[in-house]
Amino acid sequence: MTSSQFIASPYQRFLESGNITCQSPSNIALVKYWGKRNVQIPENTSISFTLDSCRTTTTLYFEKKETTSETFDFQVYLDGKREVSFEPKIAKFFERIEDYIPFLKVYTFKIETSNSFPHSSGIASSASGMSALAFCLVELEKQMLAKPIKKETTAKIASTILTTEDYFKKKTSFLSRLGSGSASRSLEGPMMIWGQHEDINNSSNDYAIQHSEIHDIFKDYQDTILLVDKGEKQVSSTVGHELMHGHPFAEQRFLQAQENMKTILTILKDGDLISFINLVESEALTLHAMMMTSNPYFILMKPNTLEIINKIWNFRKISNFNLCFTLDAGANVHLLYPKNEAAETLQFIKTELVAYCKNGEYLCDNVGLGARLI
Repeated sequence: MTSSQFIASPYQRFLESGNITCQSPSNIALVKYWGKRNVQIPENTSISFTLDSCRTTTTLYFEKKETTSETFDFQVYLDGKREVSFEPKIAKFFERIEDYIPFLKVYTFKIETSNSFPHSSGIASSASGMSALAFCLVELEKQMLAKPIKKETTAKIASTILTTEDYFKKKTSFLSRLGSGSASRSLEGPMMIWGQHEDINNSSNDYAIQHSEIHDIFKDYQDTILLVDKGEKQVSSTVGHELMHGHPFAEQRFLQAQENMKTILTILKDGDLISFINLVESEALTLHAMMMTSNPYFILMKPNTLEIINKIWNFRKISNFNLCFTLDAGANVHLLYPKNEAAETLQFIKTELVAYCKNGEYLCDNVGLGARLI
């Protein structure tokens, strides 16, 4: 599908007022994307675990204006409090998606959002937040389009329904991407792939696709997020992506990521935990190596990030357990491990790693199924 196919058909009606609520999860990339071009187009393919507990809940209240204005009219609330600082980013998002969601200036919106994880905990909420908002907007559009197809027993009609639902999933991912690249991967589970790859059927730069050809060991994988630092990052992800333009190692990195995508698909299918550990940790360290070798260079890891990594390596060596780490664009550590090793790993976290977490905080999560209406 191309972006032009996401331009809406004529609406059958405009609703006067109402509200829609949905939840969308965060995700953690295993093969990272770092560097983009045009409007949110990734320089390489990425794959992520969809998380379950780290979610954003968004309610979109809408009321039709008496006359359509030339401006976007909305307010954003976080945990019941007006959050003006969020509104420029939402305004930019609306500008990017207006061609595909042309009713944005027809309504006045109130966007109420909350996270299941602590605000300012150091977990990036842009993925879950933008995908949740996109989900609400697409659901509103669905209600304004042609009357839904009545359920029939014929295979032809059943196929049409499936195709329609698939289209709306892709459109939601497409819109999410225009708000935050990683948000495109926060809609389905257990894993999502974003970015075109010659060896992956139906892969696209415009939206993410579900990846389900994985060994049972990965279907209930665990992720404990060790909160090393809860402050604002010194360099934003947006700036970090831009620094890949002209980076001396950028092209080699993009090629490496494409090769790692081919490799990890085989690993996930076979349940090869040793190879999984090696690839995932290498990807995490490569991400931060790109930051440390950009111009200007910067470091987002903290001393306690390195302490945790060394503790993980030592514990794995003496225990032969299959835990490993990955990192996002920050100081916090995602500790990944199979569910059948959860008891011993959690004990290790409590006795060895909590001391390096800010206020001793960590969050336990696991692979989830994706976004949903509530």
